[in-house]
Amino acid sequence: MKNHTTVNKFVLTGLSDLPSLQLPLFLVFLLIYLITLTGNLLIILLIFTDSHLHTPMYFFLGTLAGLDMSYSSVTVPRILFDLLRERKIISMRSCITQFYLFFFFITSEISVLAVMSYDRYIAICRPLHYMQIMNWNVCVQLVSGVLVLSTINSLVHTLFITKLTFCLPNILQSFFCDLPQLLEVSCSDTFINVLFIFLAGILFGVGILGITFYPYIPIISTVLKMTSKHTRAKAFSTCSSHLTVVFVFYTTVFFNYFRSNANDHLVEAKLASVFFATVTPCLNPVIYSLRNQELKLSIRRALQRLQ
Repeated sequence: MKNHTTVNKFVLTGLSDLPSLQLPLFLVFLLIYLITLTGNLLIILLIFTDSHLHTPMYFFLGTLAGLDMSYSSVTVPRILFDLLRERKIISMRSCITQFYLFFFFITSEISVLAVMSYDRYIAICRPLHYMQIMNWNVCVQLVSGVLVLSTINSLVHTLFITKLTFCLPNILQSFFCDLPQLLEVSCSDTFINVLFIFLAGILFGVGILGITFYPYIPIISTVLKMTSKHTRAKAFSTCSSHLTVVFVFYTTVFFNYFRSNANDHLVEAKLASVFFATVTPCLNPVIYSLRNQELKLSIRRALQRLQ
């Protein structure tokens, strides 16, 4: 009967149960979080203050930076808080709220990356009509559509989660409330949840992934036909930054959600979750800063103004 006792709280296993590692891990994740906030805030500030960056491409990049900060802020502060205490207990309400916000920002980021592919396609393949097609109204409508779609997707997942019953043992093999771990500790029938995950995976994992990569077929063809080396290098620079972010993000998403039972490989599962939830939003501003020449020039101009 103990295993069928319903619960309204969960115990997070965290990253490590060794007391000697709690403080070092706290410092590491605090540093990662500060780098994430600083890097993405810097990108948003540069885009907002530098008139050279007032283009649709950087509007979407600023949106991406805001999403990176947001979904990192859903998980990392909780990690830091739990590393300072012995028992890592979270209420069901807080857990489901964390899951909803995390899923919302992840879905939004996947969709924004797809929109950025479309933006690059218009800029490179139809440059003369770029500002007519990608005007500010269209940019706002695209981002608004992404947020509405992500809200609906996350809300449906969350509503299905709230219909489940959770029983002892109420231990989540993770450091935050994620979908696979919640389904594992449920004593209800999770068939509907798994079915919806499958359908959403087809839509976002296959559909939006196709929308993200398909524009690069005509983009690569157009870039290779360019006669100017400078124009070709600039096009490759912006596209390679975007493709690198897409590759890192999708690799961690698929490894985190489309693998065998997490209980079979706990260490690998936690490492995947750490990289997915905390390291990826920290890497994105670094990738764009190192690969994007216009951002480098904007940073130089900002430093010159400060001097």
